[in-house]
Amino acid sequence: MRELSLNSSQSIKIYDTTLRDGSQAEDIAFSVEDKVRIAQKLDGLGIHYIEGGWPGSNPKDLQFFQEIKSVPLSRSKMVAFGSTCRAGTLPQNDPNFQTLIAAETEIVTIFGKSWDMHALEALNISLEQNLEIIYQSVRFLKGKVPEVIFDAEHFFDGFKNNPSYALSILRAAQEAKADWIVLCDTNGGALPYDLQMAIQEVKKKITVPLGIHVHNDTEMAVANSLLAVREGITQVHGTINGYGERCGNANLCSIIPNLKLKMGLDCVTDDQLTKITEVSRFVSELANLPHPKYLPYVGDSAFAHKGGVHVSAIRKSPLTYEHIQPERVGNRRRVLISDLSGGSNILYKAAEFGIDLESNDPTVRRILEDLKQLEHEGFQFEGAEGSFEILVKKALGKHKKFFELMGFRVIVEKKEEEGFPLSEATIMVRVGDQVEHTAAVGNGPVNALDNAIRKALEKFYPELKEVKLLDYKVRILSTRDGTGAQTRVLIESGDRESKWGTVGVSENIIQASWQALVDSIDYKLLKEEDG
Repeated sequence: MRELSLNSSQSIKIYDTTLRDGSQAEDIAFSVEDKVRIAQKLDGLGIHYIEGGWPGSNPKDLQFFQEIKSVPLSRSKMVAFGSTCRAGTLPQNDPNFQTLIAAETEIVTIFGKSWDMHALEALNISLEQNLEIIYQSVRFLKGKVPEVIFDAEHFFDGFKNNPSYALSILRAAQEAKADWIVLCDTNGGALPYDLQMAIQEVKKKITVPLGIHVHNDTEMAVANSLLAVREGITQVHGTINGYGERCGNANLCSIIPNLKLKMGLDCVTDDQLTKITEVSRFVSELANLPHPKYLPYVGDSAFAHKGGVHVSAIRKSPLTYEHIQPERVGNRRRVLISDLSGGSNILYKAAEFGIDLESNDPTVRRILEDLKQLEHEGFQFEGAEGSFEILVKKALGKHKKFFELMGFRVIVEKKEEEGFPLSEATIMVRVGDQVEHTAAVGNGPVNALDNAIRKALEKFYPELKEVKLLDYKVRILSTRDGTGAQTRVLIESGDRESKWGTVGVSENIIQASWQALVDSIDYKLLKEEDG
């Protein structure tokens, strides 16, 4: 393979299609307001082009283009997306083109078929007709908008099947004065060496600036995008978190840091790059999907360390197990606590809590032994750092007992076959020399217990009114014991400033939930006391 030299002054244009291609992913549906908010975040990230949608396909996208006009964007340019005109219809008479122009964007992207099989079988037109509608479409739009981008759909499949015809499609777009020609791996099946060879042939024939748009059906989308840049392509398409139809699109949250930090190419500023983790999580939130924790660069696990040997090494130099500083992409280093932990994990986490421990302190060994025994019993502290902090403070004698449980009772009653069960919890606690006895109902026994303990304690600790139960997970630890199996409950709680996880384990799910609830309350009160 020939050596390639990259020009570090080369500027790469980032083209985001989250609002169009990304919204075609299963389980994703953005509202108009969602799309406006995401566009503002993408602008802050420094994205050059934002493809807002296909105004000719649905009223929502047309409304978005109307509303985004009144939103000031500092760097990004909005793009309307559509197809070439239909066979037998002149562009000026095609309703799709009328809506593209009505969107009033400075840039329009249209796609056309570059795979001969698609022209013949999907469109049922001749190859000559396909060339003509591509030329006419680009030519017409160039007279209406300042910048036209042509997406050569299925280019790499088309090039493999009929190279001369695929290249003739690009020449037609070039002769019609397209500003960019984008090579698309629409099926996501191209391997890097196939893609590289095709781009090299394209560059011999086409002088218009080139872009790359690839899907991830072979897990090659990011690699293919970067390789395309090494071959001289200067516009890169993708979506936030790789959202998209089937297996998704090229993930910009990996592409942008790789271009900037690994390849030394100008695409966003250093300051903009620090926002990429925030943008990744924001888009997940509006998509109403869990943020993928294992994503490179932006995932919660991207800079998480669990093995004791690893943690010992990063305490000396983070370079030992981190390829970049997490802060450069707005992420953070995390040290996980588990039965794989060593003393270094304990020391690192203690320092996070503001607790000064020495490596030869016998408390470190005691905490580590307690931790491994608890994990053997079924506890898990990776997602329950609140419970772990309480464990450490108890071992150091720094934990304060805020209340004493005198007893609780949970009743679940169902009166009618079709009706919902009623859950009620009664609780008695002592705070200082005062006893509080109260009850509450809930939509389940754990919810009722949560409501009851809060009701009992809020008169003594009003700051608990800020605490919300954000997530509740139950895992059966041993299926062979059936309904009597050991159960682990993980609870995520939060207030206006932060989130924390707590854990409980028992054969009784109510008892496991109680343990996690108490730790959650203790953590909040300890946090408030520490100021």
